[in-house]
Amino acid sequence: MDLPTLWFGIIAFLFIGYFVLDGFDFGVGMSIPFLGKDDVDRRVIINTIGPIWDLNETWLIVAGAAMFAAFPEWYATLFSGFYLALLLILLSLILRGVSFEYRHQRPEASWKRRFDAMIVIGSAVPAFLWGVAFGNIVRGVPLDDGFNYTGTFFDLLNPYALLAGLTTLLLFFTHGTIFVSLKTDGALRQRARRLATRSGVLTIVVAASFLLWTTLAYGSFLSAVLSAVAAVTLIAAVLANSRGREGAAFASMAATVAFAVLSLFLSLFPDVMPASNDAANSLNIVNASSTPYTLQVMSWISLIALPLILAYQGWTYWVFRKRVTRAHIEGVQTAH
Repeated sequence: MDLPTLWFGIIAFLFIGYFVLDGFDFGVGMSIPFLGKDDVDRRVIINTIGPIWDLNETWLIVAGAAMFAAFPEWYATLFSGFYLALLLILLSLILRGVSFEYRHQRPEASWKRRFDAMIVIGSAVPAFLWGVAFGNIVRGVPLDDGFNYTGTFFDLLNPYALLAGLTTLLLFFTHGTIFVSLKTDGALRQRARRLATRSGVLTIVVAASFLLWTTLAYGSFLSAVLSAVAAVTLIAAVLANSRGREGAAFASMAATVAFAVLSLFLSLFPDVMPASNDAANSLNIVNASSTPYTLQVMSWISLIALPLILAYQGWTYWVFRKRVTRAHIEGVQTAH
């Protein structure tokens, strides 16, 4: 395997990790108005991701840094052409992060409601726009011979990309509600399970439509196989959730997101940014990559750093593995 191909695979791995981990964060945030019957419920929901949400977001930072170093032309074209969409994602992530930190700073119900709304918006907007962005990357966008995007923001809002955005929105929502059922108990756990079952059925329909469109229009044999596997694991997740097997359901949803994202990257390969107007203007792993020396240095660094990052993340999840309960939140309130 040559170095550009290796780094295409590493970037795919990093984005898979980001969408699997921050994906359920988005879903948890979006579930607040559906599952939070009172302030204690909402605090329980937020606390399920309280210790880990910022760690999950570091995958995006690492993926962006890897893209910048390994494929600078890809990074430049993507971040200049999709500037407004990515800026909206960034602002939404900031909004969500601020809300997590400031929601509990004052006791007024109106104060908390405003920050709850900001969490919902800061979760839903990235969940949708990431799908729109990757839908356009796979579909291709108009590029000139200098690899500059020549379209507009509204050109990105085409039917295929909008369906991709709706797919990621529903996938992450279902992923998050399953996580809430996995991490809570009592009535909240039961409500989360029922909501995940209902949203899961809709997700199956929308995701199957998107994966079928992708396979027929842009896919290869291998990407089609992975899309089929993603569909099977999604159905398995919904069935496991309906039977109260939250652990199996969450693992199956994580596999669904992973296989779906991997199928998109395989549909893309060897291009990294196809040109919809002229194939000669497309960016691929050869003309978008850094020098061999740069990729060699990065490979040695990643060989050391990636196992450490994975070990630390695994340890963090193990430490915070217990369920969050209403009794715990009420006990903290009483103590204060």
